Amino acid sequence: MNEEVRFILDEAEESMQNALVHLEKEFHKIRAGKASPAMLEGVRVDYYGTMSPLDQISNINTPDPRQIIVQPWEKSMLAPIEKAIMAANLGFNPQNNGEVLRIIVPPLTEERRKDLVKKVKAEVENAKVTVRNMRRSALDSGKKLEKEGVPEDEIKQLEKEIQQLTDKYIEKVDKLFELKEKDIMTV
Repeated sequence: MNEEVRFILDEAEESMQNALVHLEKEFHKIRAGKASPAMLEGVRVDYYGTMSPLDQISNINTPDPRQIIVQPWEKSMLAPIEKAIMAANLGFNPQNNGEVLRIIVPPLTEERRKDLVKKVKAEVENAKVTVRNMRRSALDSGKKLEKEGVPEDEIKQLEKEIQQLTDKYIEKVDKLFELKEKDIMTV
């Protein structure tokens, strides 16, 4: 197979793999009943005039599946961190005891579980769209190569392999969805 054709195939696979990795990261942010430091990943705190990620100004632990402990490196940051968590609208109500912030993760209701599954489905659809866009981009690159004189049978082989890659990654996305849905719906 031509070097340029191989490059297109490798690039498409790498992009599809990145879409899968991104989906997994997004899944970590969606809680399935168990407390996890990733739940606070998007929280930014005003740290002396600079908006900083929470994990850069504090230690975040989960001593048990129902609570998250946020221990700032400076006690003076307790109030700003508490405000930032409330402002992030994650449905948490941190309790400040003067040393640490204790966040009790409430058990999920059936309705909330269904909402989370909808959110997961939206992320899954975004990942599938990304994979399909990678397929289209790779096919377009293949057509350009054909115009540049690469033999038609190599391009046909490339198109076949790109479709196989696409099917493989769509299947992986579906498997991730099934696992996450099961995780969320398990009480």
